[in-house]
Amino acid sequence: MADTLGLLQEALQLAQDLGYRVREEPLGDLPGGACTVGDARHVLLNLEHSVANRLDVLLRALAADPRLAAEPKSRLLAARLAAIVTPG
Repeated sequence: MADTLGLLQEALQLAQDLGYRVREEPLGDLPGGACTVGDARHVLLNLEHSVANRLDVLLRALAADPRLAAEPKSRLLAARLAAIVTPG
């Protein structure tokens, strides 16, 4: 759990560095994910879901961003992101 929470915090900082507005709020049955409103990029995370699930949603949103490669990140976060980009 500690690793997951630490990765979520790192991913949240990475998202902010890339210009995303991350909102964590109760979304009912909705999983959350990335969206764009005007020119602003947002990621919605469902507070009713586990930390691991919120991390997965955030990582999927970040993995799709072409600017990701240029951003510094821990080896553990880089490995999780690479697993999303190249599953299997």
